[in-house]
Amino acid sequence: MIKHSSFPILEFDTDEEAKLNPIHFVREKFKTDQMIITFFPEVIDRLISEKVILLERTIGGENPVYVYHFAEDASTLITLGQVGCPACAGNLDLFHAMGINKVIFCGGGGVLDKDIAVGELLVVDGAIRDEGFSYHYIEASRYIYTDRVVKEKIVRYLKDHDIPHIQGLTWTTDAIFRETRDRIELRKREGAKIVEMEQAGCIAVAQFRGFSYGAIIYGGDDVSQEEWSNRSWRSRNGIRYDLVMLCKELVKRI
Repeated sequence: MIKHSSFPILEFDTDEEAKLNPIHFVREKFKTDQMIITFFPEVIDRLISEKVILLERTIGGENPVYVYHFAEDASTLITLGQVGCPACAGNLDLFHAMGINKVIFCGGGGVLDKDIAVGELLVVDGAIRDEGFSYHYIEASRYIYTDRVVKEKIVRYLKDHDIPHIQGLTWTTDAIFRETRDRIELRKREGAKIVEMEQAGCIAVAQFRGFSYGAIIYGGDDVSQEEWSNRSWRSRNGIRYDLVMLCKELVKRI
């Protein structure tokens, strides 16, 4: 049943069945239920070249998705995420229909606090929903939160292994070129520590479908100052590789 509104994005439909569902695209389910979604293409390339991962499946379409498994541990899959909620979270919904029930996301985002160093890890508590995708899965709200139990398992592992990290909200936006000064300041006051483009949607899919999802995002470029600073965040190859391998351990524990 649709709840009518003056604004189409707020017309939430409680009907769980759509005309087109992810299961319609599933020919064969995965043999495992755990997956890492990363946004680090150079790490994927390195893992392929070193034969650490092997191609599990190609999901066809206009933009094919390549899913790999670890050579010595086929129980863990890994894929390169696509930018934005419709692509990344839409694929996540499909992965779940293909049998995935445990997911760890790892990527980078723009820091909203200059004191968050490049490479500092943020365990995602939730997201400010400044996008459109999540509103089709979960009724309108300003915030959406990750599963508390999953988050606590991630944090416990990091603490047990003395891995420095912080916790907090992200700000999920559709519009990378509309991160204005006033909007940045507002999101900072609301508690967001990092801006990115996928978390609200991914969390919404996990809530709607009922599976385990956690995310770690590392501090990248800086949007908190008068001038944007790249901080060479995409060249931190060691941090990015280590984060993927950390997620390989985490996904088994959620």
